[in-house]
Amino acid sequence: MKIHPLFTKRALPLLALTGIIPLAITLLFLWAGGWLTPARLTSDKLVTVLEKSSGVHPTYRRNHAKGICILGRFISNGNASGLSRAALFAKGETAVTGRFAIAGGNPHAPDYAVPVRSMALLFQQANGEQWRTGMNAMPFFPVSSVDAFYQLQTATLPESQTGKASPQKLTAFIASHPEVKPFFAWAKQYKPSSSWASDRFNSLNAFRLVDQAGQSHLVRWSMVPTIAEEPVSEASQHDADFLQKDILQRLDRGPLSWDLVITLAQAGDKSNDAAAAWPADRQTINAGRLVINRATPQQQGPCNDINFDPLILPDGIAASDDPLLNARSSAYAKSYNLRTREQAGAKL
Repeated sequence: MKIHPLFTKRALPLLALTGIIPLAITLLFLWAGGWLTPARLTSDKLVTVLEKSSGVHPTYRRNHAKGICILGRFISNGNASGLSRAALFAKGETAVTGRFAIAGGNPHAPDYAVPVRSMALLFQQANGEQWRTGMNAMPFFPVSSVDAFYQLQTATLPESQTGKASPQKLTAFIASHPEVKPFFAWAKQYKPSSSWASDRFNSLNAFRLVDQAGQSHLVRWSMVPTIAEEPVSEASQHDADFLQKDILQRLDRGPLSWDLVITLAQAGDKSNDAAAAWPADRQTINAGRLVINRATPQQQGPCNDINFDPLILPDGIAASDDPLLNARSSAYAKSYNLRTREQAGAKL
């Protein structure tokens, strides 16, 4: 069959394009997954190194695996509405579903053995938009980059012969990443509190609040407890689940609360380095109060199927250029997909 010259000149490029588009999409998919660049750090590698550290525990999160669901509301006082057009900062109340947890991928770890704790929250705005945030009870992150975090996890993996991390590997890591020294200095003197209720939880990463005029303001935020901190008791140091028991007992007596305190950056404060603390004299704004009135077990609880992705943000809150944010989002998604598939398989 003879092909018409017009068909040859015009149609063939289109036919070629229809082949190029799927190929390009496939290549992008493979690159994003790290298949074409094996040395590139991916969410698979991040999750795998976490599993090597704590073991594989199907149906649970790969980090902060042990926790408890919490329910409550955020009562905004309107003080932050000039900084952000997000609906939750206007005066009023916003429903909140959240989670307390301890760091690590072992859902059976004793509470007293894990000093780092976390609070994750989902604010459900009336307009359907959500704000999800994960905060930790430490003042800053150990390292600045995703690669350094991966190397830190690798350096602290337990050795098969001893069951403990290699001092030589850790020393070598510190020598090549001196920015971790302030974190280790903090950890050395840190004394965990007796309760999640008295912990201060910090965003660590910087974000931007966007006002009605479209101007952005670089910030970090903290949930500051309204009760005084108490040291861990001797009895608690022998109770593997003392944090969960404590929070349930406290809520039986009444609601628990934290103030949402926003810290505004000044010139020179880094937006892309969660390991760098901002000076203590920065301006702060109390944006309102988080009130928690109920807690439930996490398995089959209201927080269990929530991916607390830090990049799920409402209009009025935007991500900064901190590289850890994209890495957290990607790793959280990988962990979420793994555990939801495992949960679905367990029901069959």
